Amino acid sequence: MPEMIAGITIPGTALVRDATSLVRDAADDTIFHHSRRVFLWGMLKARARGMEVDPELAYVGGLFHDLGLTRAFRTTDRRFELDGAEAAYGFLRDHGRSEKEARDVWLAIALHTTPEVPMHLAPETAVVTLGVETDVLGFDLDQITDQQRAAVIAAHPRPDFKNRIIQAFYDGMADRPDTTFGTMNDDVLAHVDPSFRRENFVEIIRSNAWPE
Repeated sequence: MPEMIAGITIPGTALVRDATSLVRDAADDTIFHHSRRVFLWGMLKARARGMEVDPELAYVGGLFHDLGLTRAFRTTDRRFELDGAEAAYGFLRDHGRSEKEARDVWLAIALHTTPEVPMHLAPETAVVTLGVETDVLGFDLDQITDQQRAAVIAAHPRPDFKNRIIQAFYDGMADRPDTTFGTMNDDVLAHVDPSFRRENFVEIIRSNAWPE
């Protein structure tokens, strides 16, 4: 029987079971519970907005969105969002989903730290950003009822989550600092490591090889 949390049904399909098992094995409790909450918050907000979202695709987007921070899936030469996006794309294609469906989820994960843009793409892309902005940034919490919030947190607690997710971001990006240029992720490195030096977009323009 499918699981239901806060009125959101988690599909009882083989794809969802496989996604859960993969992420449960790869991620620690902080990332796993955060990722499940992202799915739930995103679906609640999508429902409130009248968005029609494929729940399996939304689930993989939510579950895989921080997979690039884990040791099993991270690289050292590209943004962590791309690591998770590539894993989700391959997973969905292996489970029979179309190229477009897999690409929409790829975009959901690749762009989940890029504000505003995902909201102009497919619902399966936007739903991940809705969930991330709720769980990490606390955006529009008034759109989640007290009962919904309590049900989600009971199923997926968030002890000391603010500090733990900052540390998880840092641990997943500290050895690839150049990949944070142009993103909000360099805020994390600068917060945890006072010696971190950010690249400056204006200085890159002013000091580049063009003579004028």
